[in-house]
Amino acid sequence: MAIINSNGYAHVRLTVTDIARSKKFYDDVFGWPAQIDMSHEVNEPGTTEDPQKFYGGTIYLTPSGALFGLRPVGEQTFDSTATGLDHVSFTVDSRDDLVAAVKGLDELGVAHGEIIDMEAAGLAILSFQDPDDINLELTAPI
Repeated sequence: MAIINSNGYAHVRLTVTDIARSKKFYDDVFGWPAQIDMSHEVNEPGTTEDPQKFYGGTIYLTPSGALFGLRPVGEQTFDSTATGLDHVSFTVDSRDDLVAAVKGLDELGVAHGEIIDMEAAGLAILSFQDPDDINLELTAPI
C-alpha cells in the first residue's frame, strides 16, 4: 500500500539561465497562457529569492490544467546524465501532430531529432532542446 495517495502532479518548474529568452522560446513553441508572470521584476533586488514573486519567473497554464514554470537562476549548465531531470515530455493527440511539430520547429530554427515510433510502447516521440539545452519531448499515441 502506498503511503501517499496522489492523483498526479500539479506542476513542473524548470530552472533557466535567461528568463526572457526562455519565455520567448516556450511562448513560440507552445503558446500557453501565462498564469503568473513575474519576469518583469527579475532584476529587482530580492526577486530571485522571493517565492511570493515566483523567483522572477513565469508559470504557464497547460491545456491539461497542469502548471509549467520557468525560474531564472545563474549560469548553470543542464546535464541530463546528472541526478535530477532527464527530460520533460508533453503529450500531443496524434502522430500527425508530431509531423506538424517538425515543420513548426524547423520554421523557428529549433533543432530536433527524428520522429521515433516506439511500437512496443504504443507511442511515437519527437525530441528537441530548449535554449538551456534541457531535453524536451513530444509524445503521441501510435
